[in-house]
Amino acid sequence: MTGNVKVIGIGDQGKESLLPLYKKWIDESEVLVGGERQLSFFPDYTGEKIVIKGGLSSLVERLQEETGHVVVLASGDPLFYGIGGYLSKKMKVEIYPYSSSIQLAFARMKESWQDAYFTSIHGRSMMGLAQRIDGLSKIAVLTDEENSPSQLAKYLRSFQMDEYKAFVAENLGGENECYQWYELQEMEDLTFSPLNVAILKKVKPSLEWSIGIPDDHFAQRKPDKGLITKKEVRVLSLSEMSIKKDSIVWDIGTCTGSMAIEAAKLAREGAVYAIEKNEHDLENCYENMKKFRTDFTVRHGLAPHGLDEFPDPDAVFIGGTSGGMKDILDVCCSRLKPGGRIVLNAVTIESLANGMEAFKVRGFDVSITLAQISRSKPILQLTRFDALNPIYIITATRKAEN
Repeated sequence: MTGNVKVIGIGDQGKESLLPLYKKWIDESEVLVGGERQLSFFPDYTGEKIVIKGGLSSLVERLQEETGHVVVLASGDPLFYGIGGYLSKKMKVEIYPYSSSIQLAFARMKESWQDAYFTSIHGRSMMGLAQRIDGLSKIAVLTDEENSPSQLAKYLRSFQMDEYKAFVAENLGGENECYQWYELQEMEDLTFSPLNVAILKKVKPSLEWSIGIPDDHFAQRKPDKGLITKKEVRVLSLSEMSIKKDSIVWDIGTCTGSMAIEAAKLAREGAVYAIEKNEHDLENCYENMKKFRTDFTVRHGLAPHGLDEFPDPDAVFIGGTSGGMKDILDVCCSRLKPGGRIVLNAVTIESLANGMEAFKVRGFDVSITLAQISRSKPILQLTRFDALNPIYIITATRKAEN
């Protein structure tokens, strides 16, 4: 039988930040749980202290066995990227928040925060941040000692995101509280307290891209331009993939990265994983990633080798198989999540027939779109049409589990 567990938010001033009632609950508890910094605010506590270290599953097991009164201390609001959300899913708790660091930072900034986008690079990778925030006007970022404001500035500038200024607030609510506006360039070489919040504000317009980026905007192989999924086919293929904002997407044979880039803009909160066998094509891919502000995982290799490093996908795009269709489809079909889709672009009747048969044998639902596209082209004072190569867009859907 689980005892009474209260999760109490606490500020940088320690006991002084707590209501008298909260102090009473702590004094009357048998167990006090928290990080080393939170527990250090209570040197005279006479009950048992448990320091939160590593994973939380063992802590939950321990608390579920406790029959006495337990208080868990958390920084700021326990439900804002804090322990409160995890504990509330695992057991019965009561949560009493303190002002979050985000609230305090916006208060010092003297701006509203209901229209801000919130994200965290505290204890997690910065990968994918570029496409998540590109074009947004106000972003609050929780950082840590490794992913500091200076590292954040370097990351943003690598994607030429200089339209942002940063407001950094350090040691909020404590004796050493300080806050200031910074240009990203000057912020790169500064050192900040590990206890900080960075708020990015867009102060200049920036170029934003809608779906269907023109082909000639991508860096491509020279002089053999054209090794790119054409815009119209790209849009149709992306539509068939049914990408959600949190989808995991594979792009096999990414070449210039055009499909992966547009997929990353659709799956802003998800992740894209791409593979390409030609190393010189990867150079163009990396250049395009920076230009279009997308940050995804790219591997040099010949699929299916290397796909085992990627998490299971919700959607897969196959632009080419280099003769290895069977092995590639074996991996993609077995790893695809239920309800997911694989889109295979084929340019020959043989590839169409082989692809259809391969998907049907594996129990997938298959549909095909034949895209025959022509583009207008001026000729003297007139206009004619140039036809692109016909493309078979094969869409294979894995049946959802009952």
